[in-house]
Amino acid sequence: MSSLDSVWYTRCPAPTPLSIAHQLGWIDRQFQASGVSVGSIRDSKDPAVRQSHFTHALDYSFRQGGNIPPIWARSGGRETRVVGITTTDEFQAVIALPSSGITIGADLKGRRIGVPRKPLEKIVDFQRATALKGIVSALSLDGLTHDDVELVYLDSAEASLIERGNAAFLGLKRRYPYGDELLALARGQIDAFFVKGAEGIVLANQIGAVVVSEFGFHPDPKIRINNGTPRPLTVDARFLDNHFDLVTELVATVGQVAGWAKAHPDDAVRLIAGEIGVGEDAIWAANGPEVHRHLELTLEDGQVEAFDHLKRFLLEWGFIPSEFDVYAWIDRRPLAAAARKAAA
Repeated sequence: MSSLDSVWYTRCPAPTPLSIAHQLGWIDRQFQASGVSVGSIRDSKDPAVRQSHFTHALDYSFRQGGNIPPIWARSGGRETRVVGITTTDEFQAVIALPSSGITIGADLKGRRIGVPRKPLEKIVDFQRATALKGIVSALSLDGLTHDDVELVYLDSAEASLIERGNAAFLGLKRRYPYGDELLALARGQIDAFFVKGAEGIVLANQIGAVVVSEFGFHPDPKIRINNGTPRPLTVDARFLDNHFDLVTELVATVGQVAGWAKAHPDDAVRLIAGEIGVGEDAIWAANGPEVHRHLELTLEDGQVEAFDHLKRFLLEWGFIPSEFDVYAWIDRRPLAAAARKAAA
């Protein structure tokens, strides 16, 4: 095994055990014990490095967050492996203004639904894919399809991942989603749009929206599956092949968050809220009163099936370049090794 000086990591602004492990200092401590430094992809000043948040292009890197970018990267030929999955359900809804007269999903027939789009983006347009999956799910609950509504694409030239702390963010860490949709709704260009997560529930509250269709906790996983449900922990194959023990330790470290969060629910929610940049009440509202109990790192068959279902959706809608075997993408060895180590 060759020596390793440094690794890269990245996480999305979302409820993930990797984010919590990072904020608790566990990730740095684990790698430092092996003489390895840890660099943050999202905090890098180099645009090529930040791009790896989506492309997974950097060797010796790991990531946990939304699943559309890693599915896209794997479809494009990037050799990565899923070594754990976390399923934390979240608020997902189509919302409208009270003045629209839209109160239930069936009322969406013939109406205009906004979809964000970045036509100049060279990486996967994950926000458009997320919105479309949510819209398709919402419509299906009332026996409708996307052909029954008018999809209005709202184009933006802003890149998906700008340097954190950019002056355009007015002192905040990042741009919150749904700005283009909100402006289009205010201008009367659209009648409704999709939101999710803590940011989505805050926005819906702020404008006094009608929640036309809410399905983030729907019993059918095919309805709930989207970019944020479930969230994979991925590593590049070279990292796994050359430093299996380090990846196993990573999986073990991230896996310990579940027990910690159950014992410290308020602290866990505080760290999640800080990562996303919202109040703690928004986390409890968007992810439910049991959010601290849903931060396990597992590899259950149902979670893998969820990825396969979303992959087929992305392929059907032209978001990913080619078919690939989701089941072969999963590598259960580090999780199994971490479990054996914990039992011993």
